[in-house]
Amino acid sequence: MARIPLGDWVETGVDFLRDHFQPFFDGITTVVSGMYDGVDAVLGAPQPLLLAGILAVVALWLRGPLAALLSFAGLALIEGVGQWDQAMSTLSLVLVASVITVLLAVPLGVWAARSTRVGAALRPVLDLMQTMPAFVYLIPGIFFFGVGQVPGIIATIVFSMPPGVRMTELGIRQVDGELVEAAEAFGTAPRRTLLGVQLPLALPTIMAGVNQVIMLALSMVVISGMVGGGGLGASVFTAISQVDVGLGFEGGIAVVILAMYLDRMTGALGRRVSPLGRRALARERSADRSAVLRYRPSTAVAGVAVVVLALVAGGLHTFGGSGGTRAALPAGHDVGHGRTVDIGTINWDEGVAATYLWKEVLEQRGFRPQVQNMDVGALYTGMSTGRVDVELDSWLPVTHADYWRKYRGSLTDLGSWYGPTSLEVSVPSYVKDVHSLADLKGRSKEFGGRIIGVEPGAGEMKLLRSTVLKGYGLDKEYQLTTGSTAGMLAQLERSVKAKEPVAVVLWSPHWAYSKYPLTKLADPRGLFGRGDRIHTLAHRSFPSEFPQVSRWMKGFRLTEEQLGGLEQAIHDAGQGHEQDGVRTWLRSQPGLVDRMAPLGAA
Repeated sequence: MARIPLGDWVETGVDFLRDHFQPFFDGITTVVSGMYDGVDAVLGAPQPLLLAGILAVVALWLRGPLAALLSFAGLALIEGVGQWDQAMSTLSLVLVASVITVLLAVPLGVWAARSTRVGAALRPVLDLMQTMPAFVYLIPGIFFFGVGQVPGIIATIVFSMPPGVRMTELGIRQVDGELVEAAEAFGTAPRRTLLGVQLPLALPTIMAGVNQVIMLALSMVVISGMVGGGGLGASVFTAISQVDVGLGFEGGIAVVILAMYLDRMTGALGRRVSPLGRRALARERSADRSAVLRYRPSTAVAGVAVVVLALVAGGLHTFGGSGGTRAALPAGHDVGHGRTVDIGTINWDEGVAATYLWKEVLEQRGFRPQVQNMDVGALYTGMSTGRVDVELDSWLPVTHADYWRKYRGSLTDLGSWYGPTSLEVSVPSYVKDVHSLADLKGRSKEFGGRIIGVEPGAGEMKLLRSTVLKGYGLDKEYQLTTGSTAGMLAQLERSVKAKEPVAVVLWSPHWAYSKYPLTKLADPRGLFGRGDRIHTLAHRSFPSEFPQVSRWMKGFRLTEEQLGGLEQAIHDAGQGHEQDGVRTWLRSQPGLVDRMAPLGAA
């Protein structure tokens, strides 16, 4: 049977929409990003424990003292593990996505409940939206809205909308038909019947749908960390890509605490706003023996407490200062003056090292660099649309050749800062008689029939899959596994400790060669191509928007000894303390910052 080019048709449709309706998508981006920035500014302004107190007051009003105490303790734990800023970014994403979803889902659910044809038409669409893998929504989101929070919010809206529509439709359809007939018999208009009879009685079911919307939004927002959505998603994605158990648990527990808080509060709010729920709540309170647990502040008292805490938080934010200082710079120099530079990075050691080195340098020169961690495909797409200003880990002309060919019209090359590099497959030195890729032929059982790879979007993986393995007749014998660089290194360490044969995808420079006894397999046919150089790429408008930074980066160079030392310092500092590692290393490199970013450059 001939292959149906469904994927090609979808890609053509996406390209058509992007080419002809980009102003429309830009308008959506402006509105959604504005909403997110506003919510994030509100949640990010107070001191963490003050905001935790405000949220605890809300829990006290809705559920009582025990819920308030547990809420405060959980939020304090998030602050204690250093995930507060990420949690507030995630909460901002969830709130914005959930509000937009509810505003769309409830009217659609009402329409579906009042029209059998509309309900029948919406059902397969909702089935598609609900069963499509969540990751798929991120792909067109990147094309239409770039990288960052907006594609994550849009993908979250699409993914979380079905339960909101379905539960609204179900709630209205379950309203007793005799009540509706009675209202109509008294001459009530259909609109008044909907607002006065059907919606109030359907409210518990609708609020259950809202609860599901928020839970799905929270799960999807974490996934959006793969495309630069930030927040807890970035923490979890970083932990997965680096196999960092500690960071993964910290990010995961923060997600759990937010999920439990939102779930309990939306459930209690549903009971507050529903007439039936209020009567049930009153019965529960009268049956409760404990006066302390029975206490609920009135809406006015809770509102006053929230306002007082908010005013205290605002006063501390206004009069407390920023708490940070930057070294004074000579007057008259063209420095950053707080301008933001968005730097994208992949979780490759040399890229992380160069990125955080420049983050420190730019901060010392008065800029506000922001680092976004993402997959290589999303990085190039974000850079081509201007959502990412610059990145420092492009391997050219071979490894990232496909991405360069696709996006070169919207990018500018600021030159290479390291090279030459090499791509290779490596095995432990204790594996006998394997010195080249050709020697792997016929020995797949010894290696478990697999070569341990890295991220599927990596250029080396594409080259291996399309050219190298086939060239040496290994494509039928070995499976090239995909995963992450950290996963590959974890498997390498386990195999070396157990003295087991293993073949891994590696490249030079890499600190693994100094830590493990490894043999680089020769490439006698030259299928990996000649050595790459590591380039700095930027959006094409970057040199005009940041002329001095562009000149600094064009002159940037690191030797193999410098890069190895920088990587080791960052590795010793630990996950989440990359900049501390950079500062430690810079103390051994006197004058380097002034050479990288000379203030006198015109």
